[in-house]
Parts: sequence; C-alpha cells; structure tokens
Amino acid sequence: MAIELLNESKSICNEEAITSVAAFAMEKMGIHPESDLSITIVDEARIEELHVQWMDLPGPTDVLSFPMDEMVPFSAADGPGIIGDIVLCPEFALKQAKDGLDAELALLTVHGVLHCLGYDHADKEEEKVMFALQDECLAEWRASLA
Repeated sequence: MAIELLNESKSICNEEAITSVAAFAMEKMGIHPESDLSITIVDEARIEELHVQWMDLPGPTDVLSFPMDEMVPFSAADGPGIIGDIVLCPEFALKQAKDGLDAELALLTVHGVLHCLGYDHADKEEEKVMFALQDECLAEWRASLA
C-alpha cells in the first residue's frame, strides 16, 4: 500500500502506527496492494476550516475523510487506485481519547479508511456494521503486533 503521511501540526504522533493500521485496514478490506491513500495530520484551526468548508459544520472535529467517489465500491480485482484522503487532528482527538492518543489515532485512522471505502454511520444499521468492522479491524491489527 502506498500511504503518504504528512504531519502539518506540531503534535508528535506515532506516524508508523498510523500508516501501519491504515495499511492493515486496506488489506483487510481487500484493497489492491498498489492503491494510494493520503493521510494529513493537522491542528484544530485547520481541521475547523476543512470541517466548515466541506461539511458545512462549525467547530473542529477529530477526523475527516475524502473518498475518491469513483473508487467506491472498490476491490483488489479492480486494480490499484486512489482510495482518498484522511485528515486527522490529534489535538482534538486527545480530548476524547480514553486509551491514549496513539490508540485514538489508530481508531480514527481505521474510521477514516472505512469512510473512504463507502461505509457510513448515518443510521443505526449502518453504524452497527461500520463500528463492528472498525472494532474487528483494530483488534486484529493489535493482535498482529503482539
């Protein structure tokens, strides 16, 4: 997986873990191994700008996903492609982190990957499916590190 990670914030993050969990999630979801994903780490001011611009919602948030719509639905059989862009805000994520920043950013990264692949949580049934898949992916990724 070609994952480009750019840290534009002053936050110190475990960038290796972020790219690792993103690659794991993409592989688990059957994405072609030569597909591209971009992850940008930003501060609260920047994610707030993006949140307002793209979602028309006020205030900062923890993660934003920008899928390449023409790639959804997508599978490895389709060949390599550009999955999309994920924007993470560690500054905001830290405020809601129950198990530390690294764990929260791993969760948000998987969440972002799933959004890029067309998953959503707009209604209860979608949420149930997406969050179960998110939890499964994180558990398997953590187990693979042991």
